[in-house]
Amino acid sequence: MKETANLPESGSTGTNITPYRAIDRLREATVAGLGTGISPLALGMALIDWSAHLAAAPGKRMELAGKATQDAADLMARIVALTVGPKTQPTPQDPRFADPAWRNPPFSIWAHGFLLAQQWWQAATSDVPGVDPHHESLLSATAQQWLDMVSPATLPLTNPEVIVRSIETGGLSHLVGLRNWFEDMAHLAANRPPVGAERFRPGHEVATTPGKVVFRNHLIELIQYAPATETVLAEPVLLVPAWIMKYYVLDLSPENSLVRHLVQAGHTVFCLSWRNPTAEDRDLTLDDYRNLGIMAAVDAISAVLPGQRIHAAGYCLGGTLLAIAAAAMAGARDNRLATVSLLAAQTDFTEPGDLALFIDHDQLHRLESVMWQRGYLTADQMLGAFRFVRSNDLVWSRMVRAYLLGEREPMTDIAAWSADSTRMPYRMQGEYLRRLYLENALASDRLLAEGRPVALRNIRAPIFAVGTEDDYVTPWSSVYRLHCLCDAELTFVLADRDHLAGIIHDPAQPGSHYRIATRRRNGAYLYPEDWAQAAAMHSGSWWTAWTDWLAHHSTKKRQAPPDMGAAAAGYPPLGDAPGSYVRQR
Repeated sequence: MKETANLPESGSTGTNITPYRAIDRLREATVAGLGTGISPLALGMALIDWSAHLAAAPGKRMELAGKATQDAADLMARIVALTVGPKTQPTPQDPRFADPAWRNPPFSIWAHGFLLAQQWWQAATSDVPGVDPHHESLLSATAQQWLDMVSPATLPLTNPEVIVRSIETGGLSHLVGLRNWFEDMAHLAANRPPVGAERFRPGHEVATTPGKVVFRNHLIELIQYAPATETVLAEPVLLVPAWIMKYYVLDLSPENSLVRHLVQAGHTVFCLSWRNPTAEDRDLTLDDYRNLGIMAAVDAISAVLPGQRIHAAGYCLGGTLLAIAAAAMAGARDNRLATVSLLAAQTDFTEPGDLALFIDHDQLHRLESVMWQRGYLTADQMLGAFRFVRSNDLVWSRMVRAYLLGEREPMTDIAAWSADSTRMPYRMQGEYLRRLYLENALASDRLLAEGRPVALRNIRAPIFAVGTEDDYVTPWSSVYRLHCLCDAELTFVLADRDHLAGIIHDPAQPGSHYRIATRRRNGAYLYPEDWAQAAAMHSGSWWTAWTDWLAHHSTKKRQAPPDMGAAAAGYPPLGDAPGSYVRQR
């Protein structure tokens, strides 16, 4: 039977379901609680798909058998070479085996054997004729997980760095590592932030740019920041962060704050701070986030600065929501947005990054069942997907350093922020994942706002879009596909680094670069590779280029800073920044 009451467009995340469907939801949620993130059914279907097609591909099997024979001969030659004198060559490039100690036997043999096995399994799970690409990716990632677990770099008795450190410290490194493990388990059991995060408190060490909360509703607090210049540009800037984490990623340490950079450049800056939803908010929808979030903020800014158009900028999921709101406003002939800036934000989900591994009908049903039972999704569950795909970087290497070598990575403002997550309401997050990730409804004009289709091509305000070279969350080629979806003037920036460091990167820090080019309205489309070759390369941070772009699209005459809030219009200051929502747990 179908769920029929109070349904979103997808028809799969409503709360009033039949008892029969409730049984299925409860079973799926219970099974999911015992797993590690990947649906057993999805993995089983991938395994059946792969094994059946591999069995029907004698050529592929012969190729793998030949590679296995060649790899075994290669490894045996290295073992024999140790007994007859020639020195072994360094192992192939892998960050886990970068230390010079890995070049000495027997560690060099173990590392080389592991890398050969890794390459073989990569070949075995790739390019099998007829296998569904999603199943191929899922199986390949799972195989890599098992390999990383048994890597010689992960095991204490086969890692020369661990052995040397143990000898140098007389075994003290193991005691320190054990202490680190107990500390982490205690913090995890008590649902406390990781060790060291307490040194980055909102309003004290981070989120310190002066300002006032000038509006609050059930979903957001709107912060207006105090001016830092005698005159300001007439058009204010509205920042829309992702709702999956706290807003202050845009206002980290003073030397690493995009908010502070904008204020010092002469902008009047507003920023949304999302409320941390609870189970009672389970029925909030994606449209609620648009209306109670972005549209409520736009209305408040219009009251504080009557008649002024707004430079709106969104980061990650906040950028996607901003694109939806901007397109809906354009379709309704609401021209209050002067420009739209999308920072590492997707509008076309054809290439959704590493999260695609966890988005299919089976796994989304599993995730929806977990959210149905709890009323929300925690950010840790979402971040666990990325840890699964990038376990070598995000899990095993950190565990080796903290627990086997007895060294903790220094806590930074970004690391502390990434542990300060928020929850996502059941219905809204289900709509977001199903309609955007699974169905790609925004790119195909099938997403509705206020009952009307959202068409990105309706946006006529100039757009500034940023992608980053090493982004595993929103690949830059996916961000770049906005060129295919709208006809507005579009300035695109390809920054270095990743999804976080590429966006939150102060101009004072050396060593960065970016590419930038502008496509005029209704201009010709270039493929991403051609664009990257043609775009001008600049050193430094793209922040400076963005503030110049905002100034170019602003009124030339500067004016005195506005008052904080607008008490006469019903928007009085309600308290100092960073507000109260940012402190919710």
